[in-house]
Amino acid sequence: MSPTPVRPATFVVLSAILVVMTASALRGAQTPASSTGGMSGMMGHMYLSTLRALQPGDQKRADTIVADAKIAMEPYQDYHRALADNFHIFLPNIPQPLYHFTNYANSRAANWNFDPLKPTSLLYRKNPDGAYTLIGVMYTDRVTATQDELNDRIPLSIARWHQHVNFCKAPFGEWSQYFGPHPRFGLMGSINTRDACDVAGGVFIPHVLGWMVHVYPYETDPAKIWSIDDDHGHDNMDHSAMPGMNMNN
Repeated sequence: MSPTPVRPATFVVLSAILVVMTASALRGAQTPASSTGGMSGMMGHMYLSTLRALQPGDQKRADTIVADAKIAMEPYQDYHRALADNFHIFLPNIPQPLYHFTNYANSRAANWNFDPLKPTSLLYRKNPDGAYTLIGVMYTDRVTATQDELNDRIPLSIARWHQHVNFCKAPFGEWSQYFGPHPRFGLMGSINTRDACDVAGGVFIPHVLGWMVHVYPYETDPAKIWSIDDDHGHDNMDHSAMPGMNMNN
């Protein structure tokens, strides 16, 4: 069964909620788990590609992608160049730990062809002076892509792609329940099934956007180059705190 498509207006709403919840999750990760119910709620909203055994040639392919990512990033050390080349800051007015400068033409092309020289997003940190420092890239694939296809792009023995899943959009007037110590809706909420979402009067969306993977090519530790958690200050989810996360096919 194919995933429910996300309409443009819904995409904007979900994306805004995703970014705000990301920032909330990072703040929450600094507090005891007992005081932040949202972190435990995230367990039902992340889906990772399955880690595969290392195959001959995998490391060489991965190293080539890292090298290409560096080449792709080089012109955009000055973020003004990125803006001039149609990379748009995703929700620039919302404080975020990591800002995605997204090229929507690259995103559309990535649904069918993988070009590591044309990342969907450039990943920047915002400096105290308001400028941005480039630290990585994000590659994407369509939500229906198989894990074999992901492996053809970047070896799944090296990198783990992720999806945000099981999103229950809150009924009108109940947006406050996306946040707080015990959220019900969204990607930190306790609701992570269609039945529970229907009972709550929400709108259930199985997949929010498609497959994503971040690459930080300036790092020297392979675990940091392909980081999928916040242990190294990169990504937006602390997976080590989510033992119940679905990591299977």
